[in-house]
Amino acid sequence: MEKQNDSMRERLLARMPRPENLAAYREETTSLLARHEKALFWEKMVSTACYVVVFAEGIAVFFWGQKFITTTIQSAWILGLVLFVAAVAEMRYRIYRSKVDLLKEVKQVQLQVLELQASLRKDVDR
Repeated sequence: MEKQNDSMRERLLARMPRPENLAAYREETTSLLARHEKALFWEKMVSTACYVVVFAEGIAVFFWGQKFITTTIQSAWILGLVLFVAAVAEMRYRIYRSKVDLLKEVKQVQLQVLELQASLRKDVDR
Protein backbone atom coordinates (compact mmCIF):
# COMPACT_ATOMS: atom_id res chain seq x y z
CA MET A 1 0.00 0.00 0.00
CA GLU A 2 2.89 2.36 0.73
CA LYS A 3 4.27 1.83 -2.77
CA GLN A 4 0.98 2.99 -4.32
CA ASN A 5 1.05 6.17 -2.23
CA ASP A 6 4.60 6.89 -3.40
CA SER A 7 3.66 6.49 -7.04
CA MET A 8 0.63 8.76 -6.56
CA ARG A 9 2.85 11.33 -4.87
CA GLU A 10 5.29 11.20 -7.76
CA ARG A 11 2.50 11.59 -10.32
CA LEU A 12 1.10 14.60 -8.49
CA LEU A 13 4.50 16.23 -8.15
CA ALA A 14 5.23 15.59 -11.84
CA ARG A 15 2.14 17.62 -12.77
CA MET A 16 3.24 20.61 -10.69
CA PRO A 17 4.25 23.68 -12.70
CA ARG A 18 7.94 24.44 -12.70
CA PRO A 19 8.18 28.22 -13.01
CA GLU A 20 11.61 29.79 -13.05
CA ASN A 21 10.31 32.93 -11.38
CA LEU A 22 7.99 32.24 -8.46
CA ALA A 23 6.93 35.89 -8.13
CA ALA A 24 5.91 36.03 -11.80
CA TYR A 25 3.94 32.81 -11.42
CA ARG A 26 2.18 34.24 -8.35
CA GLU A 27 1.30 37.39 -10.32
CA GLU A 28 0.06 35.29 -13.26
CA THR A 29 -2.13 33.28 -10.89
CA THR A 30 -3.54 36.47 -9.37
CA SER A 31 -4.43 37.85 -12.81
CA LEU A 32 -6.04 34.52 -13.80
CA LEU A 33 -8.23 34.54 -10.69
CA ALA A 34 -9.13 38.21 -11.28
CA ARG A 35 -10.28 37.38 -14.83
CA HIS A 36 -12.44 34.57 -13.49
CA GLU A 37 -13.96 36.88 -10.86
CA LYS A 38 -14.83 39.42 -13.54
CA ALA A 39 -16.46 36.70 -15.65
CA LEU A 40 -18.38 35.55 -12.57
CA PHE A 41 -19.73 39.05 -12.09
CA TRP A 42 -21.20 39.04 -15.60
CA GLU A 43 -22.59 35.53 -15.15
CA LYS A 44 -24.41 36.76 -12.05
CA MET A 45 -25.68 39.84 -13.90
CA VAL A 46 -27.49 37.65 -16.46
CA SER A 47 -29.46 35.80 -13.80
CA THR A 48 -30.13 38.99 -11.84
CA ALA A 49 -31.44 40.76 -14.95
CA CYS A 50 -33.74 37.83 -15.72
CA TYR A 51 -35.10 37.87 -12.17
CA VAL A 52 -35.73 41.63 -12.44
CA VAL A 53 -37.63 41.10 -15.71
CA VAL A 54 -39.71 38.34 -14.10
CA PHE A 55 -40.51 40.57 -11.13
CA ALA A 56 -41.43 43.56 -13.32
CA GLU A 57 -43.56 41.44 -15.62
CA GLY A 58 -45.28 39.82 -12.65
CA ILE A 59 -46.21 43.21 -11.26
CA ALA A 60 -47.44 44.38 -14.67
CA VAL A 61 -49.59 41.28 -15.08
CA PHE A 62 -50.96 41.70 -11.57
CA PHE A 63 -52.06 45.28 -12.15
CA TRP A 64 -53.01 45.36 -15.84
CA GLY A 65 -53.46 41.72 -16.80
CA GLN A 66 -56.73 41.28 -14.95
CA LYS A 67 -58.56 43.28 -17.62
CA PHE A 68 -57.27 41.19 -20.54
CA ILE A 69 -57.41 37.44 -19.93
CA THR A 70 -55.61 36.54 -23.19
CA THR A 71 -52.79 38.92 -22.31
CA THR A 72 -52.54 37.30 -18.90
CA ILE A 73 -52.22 33.81 -20.40
CA GLN A 74 -49.59 34.95 -22.91
CA SER A 75 -47.73 36.79 -20.18
CA ALA A 76 -47.77 33.70 -17.99
CA TRP A 77 -46.01 31.72 -20.73
CA ILE A 78 -43.42 34.45 -21.18
CA LEU A 79 -43.05 34.77 -17.41
CA GLY A 80 -42.44 31.03 -17.11
CA LEU A 81 -39.91 31.06 -19.94
CA VAL A 82 -37.94 33.97 -18.49
CA LEU A 83 -38.06 32.37 -15.04
CA PHE A 84 -36.65 29.16 -16.53
CA VAL A 85 -33.86 31.11 -18.25
CA ALA A 86 -33.11 32.86 -14.94
CA ALA A 87 -32.91 29.53 -13.11
CA VAL A 88 -30.57 28.08 -15.74
CA ALA A 89 -28.38 31.19 -15.57
CA GLU A 90 -28.30 30.95 -11.77
CA MET A 91 -27.23 27.30 -11.94
CA ARG A 92 -24.51 28.17 -14.46
CA TYR A 93 -23.28 30.88 -12.09
CA ARG A 94 -23.24 28.55 -9.09
CA ILE A 95 -21.38 25.81 -10.97
CA TYR A 96 -18.84 28.31 -12.29
CA ARG A 97 -18.47 29.82 -8.79
CA SER A 98 -17.65 26.40 -7.32
CA LYS A 99 -15.12 25.77 -10.10
CA VAL A 100 -13.42 29.10 -9.45
CA ASP A 101 -13.35 28.45 -5.70
CA LEU A 102 -11.76 25.06 -6.33
CA LEU A 103 -9.24 26.59 -8.74
CA LYS A 104 -8.38 29.20 -6.13
CA GLU A 105 -7.68 26.53 -3.51
CA VAL A 106 -5.61 24.43 -5.94
CA LYS A 107 -3.51 27.43 -6.97
CA GLN A 108 -3.00 28.34 -3.32
CA VAL A 109 -1.74 24.83 -2.54
CA GLN A 110 0.47 24.87 -5.65
CA LEU A 111 2.04 28.14 -4.58
CA GLN A 112 2.66 26.81 -1.08
CA VAL A 113 4.31 23.66 -2.43
CA LEU A 114 6.45 25.71 -4.83
CA GLU A 115 7.52 28.01 -2.00
CA LEU A 116 8.43 25.00 0.14
CA GLN A 117 10.42 23.48 -2.72
CA ALA A 118 12.23 26.78 -3.25
CA SER A 119 13.07 27.08 0.45
CA LEU A 120 14.35 23.48 0.49
CA ARG A 121 16.58 24.19 -2.49
CA LYS A 122 17.97 27.25 -0.70
CA ASP A 123 18.70 25.18 2.40
CA VAL A 124 20.46 22.48 0.34
CA ASP A 125 22.54 25.09 -1.52
CA ARG A 126 23.90 26.50 1.76
